[in-house]
Amino acid sequence: MVMLALIPYLALSAALDPLAPIISKQLHMSAQTMSISSGLGNAAYALGTVVAVQLGQHLPQRRMLLGYAVLLVIGSLLTAGAQNAAMYIVGHSLQGLATSMLLIAAVPPLAIGYPRDRLRTTVMIMNMCIFGAVALGPFIGGVQADANAWRPLFWIVAGVSVVALVLVLLTFEDAPPANPDSPRDLPAIGLAAAGSVAAFLGAAELTSHDFLDPEVIVPLVGGLALIVALIVYQYRAVRPLLMVKSMLTSSIPVAGVAIALFAAAAAVSATVLTAQVLSQSYGPVRVGLLYLPELAGAVISSVALGVVISRRAMHYLPLAGMVLLAVGTLVFWFAMPSSQPLALGASALTGLGLGATVAPALFVAGFSLPAASLQRVFAIIELLRAVAAFMIAPIFVHFAATVGDNLNDGTNIALFVGIGLALVGAGTGITIYLLSGARPQTPDLDTFLAGVEPAWYSPPLLAKVRGIDLSDLDLDLRVPESVD
Repeated sequence: MVMLALIPYLALSAALDPLAPIISKQLHMSAQTMSISSGLGNAAYALGTVVAVQLGQHLPQRRMLLGYAVLLVIGSLLTAGAQNAAMYIVGHSLQGLATSMLLIAAVPPLAIGYPRDRLRTTVMIMNMCIFGAVALGPFIGGVQADANAWRPLFWIVAGVSVVALVLVLLTFEDAPPANPDSPRDLPAIGLAAAGSVAAFLGAAELTSHDFLDPEVIVPLVGGLALIVALIVYQYRAVRPLLMVKSMLTSSIPVAGVAIALFAAAAAVSATVLTAQVLSQSYGPVRVGLLYLPELAGAVISSVALGVVISRRAMHYLPLAGMVLLAVGTLVFWFAMPSSQPLALGASALTGLGLGATVAPALFVAGFSLPAASLQRVFAIIELLRAVAAFMIAPIFVHFAATVGDNLNDGTNIALFVGIGLALVGAGTGITIYLLSGARPQTPDLDTFLAGVEPAWYSPPLLAKVRGIDLSDLDLDLRVPESVD
């Protein structure tokens, strides 16, 4: 049920680039309007993470899951049957909103709601399906673009959404609100809504404006400032909606989140950039086939995640993934503008790197905090990851198109930036571990799945730099006393 709920929007997001001209022509949209539709869909995805946590605190969570699935079906039907731009934009935005709310409401219970011996299979299937859908996106979009059609794919997505709704009904198990006595944090929702919409709309305006034009820079910088204000507000709040303080004052969660954000930015940008260059030499199906090895990479890295999920090597997998991501981006640089063998190898390495970084890094962060807070931890992580993955891509595309003598030169420069992001992300994680006295540990999954304590001990952030003597701490305590 969870996979069928999450895959439609994620696969469409990866498949839209080759289909955008066809959709724009048939629905009489400009390229700028098409970009705005994608920006609003991504903004709705980012906002949904926070809204889902707030609703889950005060309303029966399983019943809300049913409502989210209905919303996904409505959005999918509107998008597939769209007769004009407004209908398409509303439907696509509902798809993004419903997908992220389903993610927050359903994935944490799926991850911790089964015995320990099921966890390995669960994380393997989740990682394989989610990143497999993203990897398949360019190929599916290329097949549809080659047929000069887009509705068949969208109707299939609508059908998958209906099946997800049926499975929600079949697996319905009522559950009470998480914490009905918690405050209704309207300022947090307002900051998330305003920040997400402004930032993504600003990035979308790059289709027809320069970076420093007021239509771009004002909403982009203002939106990012509002998201930063949300984090600061939640950090200082007495009864926060999101687990910002616990996460940002502990070393391993900060390292995990940093790696996940850098990986999302580097991988998505590399895929989008290189696809534009390759499309100048090959048709949409051929370009899609060149990215198909990403699927094999996602499958292999998912198996690797299942193998290490209960071992100390779990800490090393995201680091290995960042290295693979940097190498894959470098091979893409050599592959431009038209080397098919190198492009195939680069996409395989990118798939391996992406599958070995984002999900494993999120689990590394999640294992460092009590399982009972997993939903609220995932919410803030997914909000930030959405910004890194979906908002940076159009900025990189604009950068590639405007820097250098041609698109290929600009893309090569942007790819080097992507390599830098991957390496900086890996270095940031290592540095945080070293300066905090953190060490790879075997997770205590039984304790974690009991919902009371983390799976391992995470020292206070930068403990060595701040002069905190870790030898004085009882390492049997899974959460430092300074962390709420």
